[in-house]
Amino acid sequence: MERLKGKVAVITGAGSGIGRAAAELMGAEGARIVVADYDTAAAEESAALIEESGGRALPVTVDVTDEGSIADMVNATVREFGALNVLCNHVGGTNPRTDLDLLRLDMDEFHRAVARNVTSTLLGTRHAIPHMLRAGGGSIINTASVAALVGDVLQTSYGAVKAAVVSITKSVAVQYGPQNVRCNAVAPGAVLTPALENNLPRGVIEDLKKGNALPRLGSPEDIGHTMVFLASDESRYLTGQLLVVDGGMTMQSSAAPGRRAQLPG
Repeated sequence: MERLKGKVAVITGAGSGIGRAAAELMGAEGARIVVADYDTAAAEESAALIEESGGRALPVTVDVTDEGSIADMVNATVREFGALNVLCNHVGGTNPRTDLDLLRLDMDEFHRAVARNVTSTLLGTRHAIPHMLRAGGGSIINTASVAALVGDVLQTSYGAVKAAVVSITKSVAVQYGPQNVRCNAVAPGAVLTPALENNLPRGVIEDLKKGNALPRLGSPEDIGHTMVFLASDESRYLTGQLLVVDGGMTMQSSAAPGRRAQLPG
């Protein structure tokens, strides 16, 4: 299928993990992809994978905390492909070693979190929207997190900035919906990305599985498929929404894993 034929998509953080999966899946659906990442080699590798599969991709180095760099990314997109129809603001995250509980939180990490997650989303959207308006509309997809929906003992900054991303998503949807620009967010649960596997002990990862209603953790492709849907015209009546893609983590009772073990075999 070519669900995204004729569309031009910019995906930040597309050098690895969910961003790379989304880029490959959108490329396979016919979109021309701008693979944007701070890591030039990773962006080039993702773009090569798309091209090898018969798609078209442009690798771009970007620092999403710098407005000039974001402007250059958007300008390169329009210069190369003539339009911008889809923007995935995917770069984000915090350092779990310094993003701790409130009393031990490193405030420098908090400010970095705001820049990487909130400022980047605002700036990327701000520079993309004029081109979407000229094209008659577009789709903006922001990466939030289930951390925006629940409290946690650590990563205070992460939950706060992802909640801000959800609020930005709703504001943009209301402000530019009349011009046919849609804006939605995806809230992944625990996904087996390199970042998760490199930062969490194996025992913690196994415990996360128990917190899911489904019997596994997510893959980058699970989130990527959701982003393809939001980029496509199949979601043309969907805007201002937060799609929680978490294997049932946030809706499952904390007692459910233990109660499940009590069920007769």
